[in-house]
Amino acid sequence: MHMNLPFSDLPSSAALNRRSAVLGALGLLALPAGAAAPAKKNNKPQAPDVWPRASLVPGGVARLSLGPAATRPKAFAGDVPVLVLGDPIEWTALVGIPLATPPGEAHISVRAEGKPERQIAYTVAPKQYREQRLTVAPRRVDLSPEDQARYNKERDHLAGVMATLTDLRSDAALQMRVPVPGRRSSSFGLRRVFNGQSRNPHSGMDIAAGTGTPVLAPLAGKVIDTGDYLLPGGTVWLDHGGGLLTMYCHLSRWDVKVGDVLKAGEPLAAVGATGRVTGPHLHWGVMLNRTMVDPALFVAG
Repeated sequence: MHMNLPFSDLPSSAALNRRSAVLGALGLLALPAGAAAPAKKNNKPQAPDVWPRASLVPGGVARLSLGPAATRPKAFAGDVPVLVLGDPIEWTALVGIPLATPPGEAHISVRAEGKPERQIAYTVAPKQYREQRLTVAPRRVDLSPEDQARYNKERDHLAGVMATLTDLRSDAALQMRVPVPGRRSSSFGLRRVFNGQSRNPHSGMDIAAGTGTPVLAPLAGKVIDTGDYLLPGGTVWLDHGGGLLTMYCHLSRWDVKVGDVLKAGEPLAAVGATGRVTGPHLHWGVMLNRTMVDPALFVAG
């Protein structure tokens, strides 16, 4: 399992090695918050939606039943811990699937108290994401030596941020509300072409909104990082526990500090146009087991 970092659109000549492959930071889906009503099929009520929804494709989330156990099992994708929810009757592993994952079989390892380690396999289906062409300032595509040095320093710092792993209640509700109202201007998984040069896929979702629009926490969490970074500009990271993190980029300002604990719906920042952008918007990213996944899987709609 490799770890993504939040600047996925560097030139290939500046690409990192596989242990610190770059992540892409830009994107979002404007959908109303609130629980979805149970769907009906053939006039029979269906079970309520669960969050995040399963999507066994690159950039998606696998929901894998671990069965019963007296205590919460530990699950790993490679050597990276996986979020496990549930109760002694049934535990479920939520596995973020990297965008670079090829179609085919994948697996996690599970360790339960008093039982031998076992493997649980799942199949990743192919998915073709669209392409988007953008024009930005040349210095944002071909980094100067000074900017490259800054990028490298920020990358190393953010590697530590993204390795954050804290406890999560086994009954935690993971449905998120959209952090800012607005039109989705760029979807998760887009293949980005900057100034004619292909870059890594877009690993977030963008919401077009005016500078100064309040950004609200989509889920209760703790602020673990804030800063003004080269490519994503003003940025805030929240930790929701269990390796589930969210990031907010291109902010005009942030109104929180590291250590602040937020409830869902509390303001944390304001939309801006900082970093590598073509206009004001919010980039919203969701990270699960150090993998950027589609935020749309966590919201109703």
